[in-house]
Amino acid sequence: MRDQRLDQLAAVLVNYSTGVKPGQVVRLHGDPVGLPLFEALYEQVIKAGGHPVLRLSPDTFTTIFFQYASEAQLRHVSEQAVHDIETVDVSIGLWAETNTKAMTNVDAKKQAMASSARKPLMEVFARRAALSKDDPKKLAWCGTLYPTAASAQDAEMSLREYEDFVFAAGHLDKADPVAEWMKIAARQQLVADYLTGKKVVRFRADNGTDLTVNVEGMRWVNCCGHENFPDGEVFTGPNLGAPDGGVNGVVRYHFPAVHHGREVHDIELTFERGRVVDAKASKNLDFLIDMLDQDPGARNLGEIAIGTNYNITRYTKNTLFDEKIGGTFHAAVGMGYPETGNNNQSGLHWDMVCDLRPGGTIEVDGEVISRDGRFVFEGWPGPA
Repeated sequence: MRDQRLDQLAAVLVNYSTGVKPGQVVRLHGDPVGLPLFEALYEQVIKAGGHPVLRLSPDTFTTIFFQYASEAQLRHVSEQAVHDIETVDVSIGLWAETNTKAMTNVDAKKQAMASSARKPLMEVFARRAALSKDDPKKLAWCGTLYPTAASAQDAEMSLREYEDFVFAAGHLDKADPVAEWMKIAARQQLVADYLTGKKVVRFRADNGTDLTVNVEGMRWVNCCGHENFPDGEVFTGPNLGAPDGGVNGVVRYHFPAVHHGREVHDIELTFERGRVVDAKASKNLDFLIDMLDQDPGARNLGEIAIGTNYNITRYTKNTLFDEKIGGTFHAAVGMGYPETGNNNQSGLHWDMVCDLRPGGTIEVDGEVISRDGRFVFEGWPGPA
């Protein structure tokens, strides 16, 4: 008998997060180690009247690919993959890893080559996801995590502890998770509404971070469980066409940034006119540089966001959770999201997290809205 919380999670993903409707084609994709959750999702999609399409691929296939693929194969984009992204109505993906370090020794240049080749897929995905809800070509999507022993080990927890952490982060420990996420949506909307129409956001942290982002004319998005689950952030993209180039200053990230299983420690990025002009790291600097140099858009900042999930309080080496930590901000180099007004194109989208809780501020057009990781305005997201 599967964990009943998986049934609850599947119901939330199908009925709330993606809102599957009768007749829609729903792609379910990820590693088959997540089969118990795939079964629950399949059941919920059928009950909702949708047509589930399974795309299960073990992570071991990826390591085989990078071990033996030629340059032509690394640059190849599957026509089936393109067809899926162009035609499915809903996409629900599971991150379910059995070995989070499987890609550690893969040649970074090979990874950069394959990542850059996927840029057309990411562009189609981003374009369809940005369409209005009423557009029949709109792609509804959501990504979530199936807890495994490998991820629990990264988080320095037992599997049982990690499962409790994962489900609590998504408020699945509540009697009515959807009602809880609707409350969260209302609180986060206060933040998004305040930020709408503002011009400059400045982030300062205790480690010397001082980053200025021009957001004039950009749209702030309220992330409340519809595209990531668990969720908890408000984000936008920098105005890279602004006279100042959109992004300037230095950001030093408190937590290691993990990409394809590779950890990069003590990252420091210097931005001038929207682009990374200098990059430092104490571990895996060469990998960081290879990722930033994979295509012309990879050194641009594509996203800036504020973490608002105060149920997540600790770093676990998993971006899905780490970027949502209440009292942090994250910035992603590479691809921007068209719904924000940022159309930066790249095969890269790499979120990195900066902690404001030890002594940081967020300043908007000269007004401090967050101090030491907590918003200063009543009714905004905060610890329970």
